[in-house]
Parts: sequence; C-alpha cells; structure tokens
Amino acid sequence: MSGWAVIAVTCLVLLSACTPEQPADLASGPSSAAPAPATSASPSQTGADRAKQDALAAYLGMWQDFAEAGTTSDWQSSKLAQHAASLALTNLSRGLYADHYNGLVTKGEATHDARVMSAEPANEPTRVIVTDCSDSTNALKYRADNGQLADSTPGGRRLINGQVELQQDNSWKVTDFAVHEVGTC
Repeated sequence: MSGWAVIAVTCLVLLSACTPEQPADLASGPSSAAPAPATSASPSQTGADRAKQDALAAYLGMWQDFAEAGTTSDWQSSKLAQHAASLALTNLSRGLYADHYNGLVTKGEATHDARVMSAEPANEPTRVIVTDCSDSTNALKYRADNGQLADSTPGGRRLINGQVELQQDNSWKVTDFAVHEVGTC
C-alpha cells in the first residue's frame, strides 16, 4: 500500500470515528481550472468571490505544507497550522507521526485539481466546501534510514472533500477533510 493510501485510510478511519459531521460527499467531478492566487480584490470582485478564492488557496496550501513536512515526516511542523485547524490539523499530524514512528518519509508530491463546490452564507461566506481530484501516483514512501523504497505500489486519483472555514483572525483554514479510495475520480 502506498504512503498516500495509508494516510488516506488513516484519515478516513479517523474522520468516520471522530467526526460528527463530515463534509458532504460530492458526486461532481473536478474542474480543470486552477485557482488564482490570493491577491487584493479587483473592483468587480465580490466578498463571496474573495472568500472562495482565499478558501481554495488555504486548501491547496494545506496540502503543500503537508507534502513539505512529509519529506522528513515532521509531524510537529509549525507550517501545518498555517492552513489547517481542528480535525484537519490533527489528522495531518497523526499521519505524519505514523510515518515518523515507522521510519518513513515521502518523496514526490500529489497533484490537486480542486474547486469550490459551495459557500455559506452566499453573500459573505464563512464556510466553503472544496472538492478535489488528487493524484498521489508520484508520492511514494521511502525508508528514512537507508533511502530504499518502502512500498512501490503507486497511489492514484482519489476524491477529497474539504471543509474550509473563516477563522477569528480572518484567515481561512481547512478544518476537516475526507479522502476517498483510489479510483473515485
């Protein structure tokens, strides 16, 4: 089983066991449009548009921080809290701790094809649901002690649903996510 698959299964188990309400399973497929980086608003951009853009940037930032921490299995990386909070942060840290405990690191990075599925309330969102078709084929686990490939089973394309929420400091952070099996998108 690839490293991403182990993390995905761990996250799914943790989310189903600990989460009273998971992000909605969304049947729609991913969009090929990449999100624009967070920038200052244009005159025609609404508050809802900015919120969606910022939430999507936080979602993608969370996975980038996770991939960076995975290169050393740094489960205590302060970067993880830049874009994740609550259950999302806990699950990322637990996945990295499991790799650290087992002497594994991740080389390579998953790709993401994420888009906003919904935002609530509509005019000034504080909660955004993101759907993503992530491909973990090139993110593999290696033994930290000798650099040998720990598992050559490639990952693949899988659906991820994420919940991103506006925080008290006006930042957007992923608070929950659900990683589905390979082949779900």
